[in-house]
Order: sequence, then C-alpha cells, then structure tokens
Amino acid sequence: MPGARSPAVSLIDRDIHLARALLVEGNNMLRSVGSGQLRDAGIGQVVAVAKLREARMQLEQQRFDIVVCNREFEGSSESGQDLLDELRRERLLPHSTVFIMVTQHAVYHQVVEAAESALDGLLVRPYTAAALCQRIQEARHRKRELADVLKALDAGQTEAAFARALKRFQDQAPFAIWCGRLAAELLLDMQRPDDARRVFEKLHDLKPAPWALLGMGRARAAAGDIAAARRSLAEVLRLDPDCAEAHELQGQLLVEQGDFEGALLEYRAAAEITPGCLLRTQHAGALAFYQGQAAEARRWLEQSLSLGVQSKLFDALSLMLLALLRWDDKDSAGVAAAREQLRRYSERHPESRRLQRMAQAAAWLQQLSQDAAAAQAEWLALAAGVGDDSFDLEGANLLLSLWSRLPPALRTHADQLAAIERIALRFCVAKATAEVLAAAAQRAEPALGTIRRCQSEIQALAEQAMSQSLRGDAAGAVQRLLQQGEGLRNAKLLEMAAAIARRHAAVLPDAQAWIDRAAACMKDSCRVGTHIAGIQRSGRSPGGLQLRSRAATPVAA
Repeated sequence: MPGARSPAVSLIDRDIHLARALLVEGNNMLRSVGSGQLRDAGIGQVVAVAKLREARMQLEQQRFDIVVCNREFEGSSESGQDLLDELRRERLLPHSTVFIMVTQHAVYHQVVEAAESALDGLLVRPYTAAALCQRIQEARHRKRELADVLKALDAGQTEAAFARALKRFQDQAPFAIWCGRLAAELLLDMQRPDDARRVFEKLHDLKPAPWALLGMGRARAAAGDIAAARRSLAEVLRLDPDCAEAHELQGQLLVEQGDFEGALLEYRAAAEITPGCLLRTQHAGALAFYQGQAAEARRWLEQSLSLGVQSKLFDALSLMLLALLRWDDKDSAGVAAAREQLRRYSERHPESRRLQRMAQAAAWLQQLSQDAAAAQAEWLALAAGVGDDSFDLEGANLLLSLWSRLPPALRTHADQLAAIERIALRFCVAKATAEVLAAAAQRAEPALGTIRRCQSEIQALAEQAMSQSLRGDAAGAVQRLLQQGEGLRNAKLLEMAAAIARRHAAVLPDAQAWIDRAAACMKDSCRVGTHIAGIQRSGRSPGGLQLRSRAATPVAA
C-alpha cells in the first residue's frame, strides 16, 4: 500500500508518492518482494513485468519516473543492459527517468559499462530496502541538480542545453564529466563535428575511457574523415573487444563504403555481444541476407521476431526478408504467416506505401509457388512503379529480390530488363547502393551485368560534366547534369549539378535557380532509401548519449 511507510521512506524526497515505477524481474518471488519494497518506499504506482520485451512495450507506451531492472534473466541471453542501451540509443527513455540496474554480481567491466551507459544506479543482490531507497534518492538528486540542462533538452532548446552543459563542464561543477559528454553530443547534433572532437579529446585527457575514444571516432566520421574514424574505433576495440557500439559504428561505415562482408562481421559481433538488442539483431540478419548467408540470416531474423514483433523498434523489413528466406526453404506455411502479418501492418498504416509494397511482395511469393507465369506478369505490373516519386532504394531491392526468384527461363523478358535498367540508372549513385542492388538480385544475370553497366554509365556522365566545367563551360555542365539527373532521377547527377552551380555562382547568373531546381527534383523523386543493406539510416550514432526524449516513429511504417 502506498500509505504503508517504512523507516526507509525518509531517504527519498517528498514527491516520491507521485512517482510511477516499473520493475523488471523474471523471478516470481523476487518480483513480489521488489514490488513491495518500492510501494513501502512511498512510490505511488508500481508496475511489475517478468520479461524484457514486456518492459520494452511498457516503456514505449507509458512514462515512468523510476525503472528497476534485473541485469540477468535465467534461461535467456538477453540482459537489462541491452534494454537500457537500446532505449537510450533510440531516445525512448526520458531524461527524468531514473534507471536502476540489479545484478547478481558486479565485476569490474560491468561497473564500467554501467557508468558509461549513463546508468543511474547499480545494486548487487542481496540488497536491502534502504539500499534501494538510497540509490533512488541519489539518482533523483542528480536529476534535480541537472534540471536546467535536462529541461532545455526536453524542450528542444539545443543551444541553451549546450551552453548550460558546457559551462558546468568548464566550471568543473558536480557531474562535470557527464555535462562535457553531453556538450560534445550536442555539438555533433548541431553539425559541428570538429568542435565535438575537441571536447571528446579534453574528456579523454581528463578521464581516459573507451566512450571518449568512441566519441572521437564518431566525430571524425561525421566530419568525413573515415580513415581516422576507423583508426579511433580500432583503438577502442583494442582496449575493449566487447564494445558493441564500436563494432556497430564500424559496421555502419563499412556499409556506406559498400563492404557488406566486413560490415556483416562487425554487426554479427555487436549482435552476439548484445543478444537482447532488437535493432542489432535485425541488422545482422539483413546483412547476412544480402551476403547470401541464408541460414544465419534466418536465425537472426527469427530471433528478432521473438524479441519484440510489437515493438516500435521492430521493422517490417525483417518480416519481408524472412518471407523470402522461407520461400527459398519451401516453407509455405512460414511465407503465409509473414504475409498475414504484413497485411495487418499495412491495414493499420494505410498511408504507408512502403508497407503496401511489402504486403504485395509477400502475396506475390505465394502466387509464384502456384503459377510462375502469372507471377511473371504480376512482377511487370509491380515494376510499373519504378518511376514513381515514392519508389526508393528499398523498393528497388525488393523488386530485384522477387525477380531473382523467378525461374531462370522467365527472367529475360524485354520489359523486365528495361525495368531493371531504369532501377540501376536511378539508384547507382554510389558504390554502396550499386552493391546492394547487385546483392538483392542475388548477383544473377542479366541483372548483375545491367547494374554494373549502369554504374559505369553514371560515373562516365559525372566525369564528362566535370571535364566540361574544368574547360570553362560550367553553365553547360550544370544544364547537362540537370537534364540527365531529372530524366534518370539520379541523385548523384543532381547533387553534382548543384555543387558546380554553387562553386561558380559568382559568374553564373542562373546559379541559384539551378540549385533550387536540383533540390526540388531531389526532394520529389530522389528520396533517401530507408535502408542500405537493411541498415536503418536513422541519423543516430552508436555510443552516443540520449539527446532528447522524443517519441520514436515506428520503423515498421
């Protein structure tokens, strides 16, 4: 009963009766005891759950002031640390929420990991009610001490939050290291990577730690110095081979460079270190899919289903890739189950062209099992949308994945090859996108040859325009690139047109009009693909502090 006060209640602040707490504990008896301790401490409402996926759902749907979570769960490879890291990384945990971890034993690396993940308190079993109250009291005191910074963050006042955090760091006020780290994160958020790197370097000088080195690597990556970023990450992994964030960031950089084999190694390592992390599990599964590692891909993607198909962090792409893998394995029941789930997703989000496309693709797989000739005709109908504004890289990958599953004799229709050429000319904007198109087509001919040829053609067009500009005809180069970019809807050509116009703006009267024209076309028809090789491009960076408590958009839609 909230009114039943124990002597320990005096340890907590006067507003504790207004607080809501979530207890995550797998053991029935310990869950009952823990709930009682929290209620006896004066906490007004206590919700108790047994599993991490239930906790994730509760935290996505409701706001809690206090979370007390077990680190280890018997019979499961998941951990409470995985849950905390994912919630903070995906900005699903408000700054004001106190997160206390409970562990059976605290070895050194767990204490360091807890401190670096901005954990508010660590308790080792067996602990007393008084010890629990003390941890909560200390954490809530910290929240009050930093209230001006946290309130600015929650209000989206980035400049104010940065100024307050930086001042506390420079003044070496209480919690100065945390404020310095936050200031560096905010500099990254404000697109000031060189300044962020300098702050991370000062933090590392004050307190050498892998997270500071990781921050330096992230800042270098944001500044475009990929080689230096990878050197920083290699140093992090030398000091701490089990740093999942460093593996993940290495994987992201390798994906952007088109090295999917290397990226898979990194994401596999990150997912194995944190098996309870839904996003890393999905990413490892998607990369394995594109690398042709079917058994591994299916294992990771099936695991992601068990981790939380109802979570906001679950992506419908995992279901789509599973449907393809199940079709390859002649698992018709599995394909039907995935189709039904995608259909329900699509009905819940009728505005999502992405989900409609996936539902249609899953239905197509079932049709292919029954009538390949009819499926060939239906593929052509689906391919009619390759020129639509809403068609993106992910849609292109999906269409190529379906094409590669047609019987070889049905893959050479002239209209099919024309559609594949349009896809390649539109999306071959970088090595990474060309490689993922080839991987989606399972590197099957004639698609592979078409993709390689179109990749070379786009590169040749870009080089010809640059040579024309260097010869003194910048206006002609811009106009040529605009015409080609608009016709092919190729972002690389349009971006180059804008770049040349910007560089020669002083002598090109129409420069701004051309820049605006390129930007308008890119906005309408060159949308960034949701994924490259299944890696969500959400803008977040592994290893960073949570910057603002904003609601996440369900990635399924």
